[in-house]
Amino acid sequence: MHPEQIVTIVEKQRQFFRTGLTRQYQTRIGCLEKLQAGLVKYEAELHAALKEDLGRPEFETFAGETGLCRHELAETMKRLGTWMKPRRERTSMLVQPGTSWIEYAPLGVNLIIGPYNFPVMLTLSPLIAAIAAGNTAVVKTSEMTPVSSAVIQNLIGDFLNPAYVAWVPGAVEETTLLLAQQFDHIFFTGSPRVGAIVMNAAARHLTPVTLELGGKSPCIVHHDANLDVAVRRICAGKFVNAGQICVAPDYVLVHEQVKQVFLEKLQQRIRQCYGEDPSQSPDYGRIVNASHVRRIAALIDPDKLVIGGQFDVDRRYVAPTVLKDVTLEDKVMSEEIFGPVLPVLAYRTFDQIYRIIEQLPAHPLALYVFSESRKVQQELTGSLQFGGGCINNCVMHVINTNLPFGGVGQSGMGAYHGFHGFERFSHRKSMLKSATWLDLPLLYAPYRDKLKLLRRILT
Repeated sequence: MHPEQIVTIVEKQRQFFRTGLTRQYQTRIGCLEKLQAGLVKYEAELHAALKEDLGRPEFETFAGETGLCRHELAETMKRLGTWMKPRRERTSMLVQPGTSWIEYAPLGVNLIIGPYNFPVMLTLSPLIAAIAAGNTAVVKTSEMTPVSSAVIQNLIGDFLNPAYVAWVPGAVEETTLLLAQQFDHIFFTGSPRVGAIVMNAAARHLTPVTLELGGKSPCIVHHDANLDVAVRRICAGKFVNAGQICVAPDYVLVHEQVKQVFLEKLQQRIRQCYGEDPSQSPDYGRIVNASHVRRIAALIDPDKLVIGGQFDVDRRYVAPTVLKDVTLEDKVMSEEIFGPVLPVLAYRTFDQIYRIIEQLPAHPLALYVFSESRKVQQELTGSLQFGGGCINNCVMHVINTNLPFGGVGQSGMGAYHGFHGFERFSHRKSMLKSATWLDLPLLYAPYRDKLKLLRRILT
């Protein structure tokens, strides 16, 4: 796409935003209804596209992408009228008589850059929030999932006005051109490395950003955990979409008392889910491209294999893999894995847990704790910094759209989903309306003999 075309797209969106139409409830609902209709019409094509791009089973695609988007759309449309209403706030004594409230104003023209691992949900979910909040949006999907991106292009092109929502094709060059434009907000989902590039580009225009990044998310299995439940849920959280989930358990910290039993149960569970040869399983996905297969395969130490380890570059396949006796010196602990390799480390004390997590770069995007003890649960979740997480589960906090989803520190900034997404794409405009029937002279000069009264009011 030529630079002039991108400039034109952004300018047309700015002109459309200035008409004020997107501020109206009916315009927002109408756009969300069209997006909903597009998802229904293109559902089969999206499922087929994700099967081609990621080898994704249809169940996983509906549960984690199209079905979840339709659910979020329905919830947003049901509650949008309430979200848009001004929120009354208390008015301090110093500015009485008067009333105070917060209005939610749209930010303007937004850029949404989606990732390859969940190209539908992680592109359309922020788009739903942007539309609900009264914005326009330019959408850039990942070039690494070309078939899915083509279907998303058709969906947006068939159902939405490009002055309202526009899809932009291309790769690094087009993304660079987009980032050179002046937007009112940029929403990016991807790696911390690219997130830094996005933030640097946004800084030139003082554009606010929301960054949904990643990191090494730990999963802690205490000795009192229900191991059967823990193994089922960790296996599901780690190996769905072949491990290409930003909130997947990146590694497991298991208490040394139950380490061996945990590893045995985990092997059994992987075989139950995917059979003796997961490459033949209809329920197991593929890695996005050959380059990532080679990257993931290089993290596997054959001397520490518990199960798996097989890979095929041409078929974009990496088996569900578990490694034991892993240390921080192992390559697999040096970066976010973003694939179906699960290192297992043993611990004896909480201090060991804290030291391991603190030595790794960035705060985790997610944390998972398996324990039947409320004291243990509170100790671990209260002592560690992380974006969000679960107790006795994995990944599922992301599915609850009533909870804000986002990172902390290098794992991201800003959160969205449901009302929190509406709020993220809004400016909270503070308003005070003062009465005219009474005009107290306290704050006006001359100030003689007023300080004592002011101290009483403020302190």
